[in-house]
Amino acid sequence: MKILALAKHVPDSTANIKVKEDGSGIETTGVKFVMNPFCEFAVEAALQFREKNTDAKAEITAMTLGPKTAVEVLRTAYAMGVDQAVHLCDDLFDGIDELMVARVLASAIKDGGFDLIFTGKHAIDHDRGQVGPALAECLGWPHVGAVTGVEWGADFKSATVRRRIEGAEEIVEVQLPALLSIDKGYVEARYPSLPGLMKAKKRPIDAKDAAALGFSAADLAKEAMGTSMGEFSPPPPRPPGRMIEGEPEQAAEELVKILRDEEKVI
Repeated sequence: MKILALAKHVPDSTANIKVKEDGSGIETTGVKFVMNPFCEFAVEAALQFREKNTDAKAEITAMTLGPKTAVEVLRTAYAMGVDQAVHLCDDLFDGIDELMVARVLASAIKDGGFDLIFTGKHAIDHDRGQVGPALAECLGWPHVGAVTGVEWGADFKSATVRRRIEGAEEIVEVQLPALLSIDKGYVEARYPSLPGLMKAKKRPIDAKDAAALGFSAADLAKEAMGTSMGEFSPPPPRPPGRMIEGEPEQAAEELVKILRDEEKVI
């Protein structure tokens, strides 16, 4: 059984993000990039499937689309325990929208013989959650999002999937091949060991550019995108905090007055 786990490199959630002066993106110099936390769940879900279902004889491949620096995401996946890694890397991929990302991924995946794909529910950079469903559509596969639990069929040809919806949980029956987008709560990602990280530096990475996947510069031009990023802008600065002096009753009365008359929140 062949399993694919998709992983994206994103800025560390603790990084100090600054917007470029022209509003075209963020300043990446000096910013630490890591594997998207939800993609860590996807890799972990694949690894736990293999560990718990030895009869399936699962072979796990990690794949990422991104610049040369994104290779570190695959090194991390190797250190976690995947068997193979594929890096879709080309300057032409810079700036493509989510639908085109899905099309490029589908081109790399379609002849790979995969039975199951795990993705993260969304990435913490743009926070859109569009690539998983779009990729499933490009492949013609069923997709289940916000997955929090899976029970596999005896023959590994089907699964009963639990997914989180607003205020409830939904149970879905799905036939494989399928794409599952993993939500927080299904698995807890393991920490790669230091020896594993050292060994991962020597593991092979199968790199594919746009031409190898059948895409030309015209196919990936800005004009060919269905959507485009208009402008990045930082959030407005927070106003300074205010201290309210006085006895508790007086302070509470003053706070209510501020919230009602000045902040207009009550």
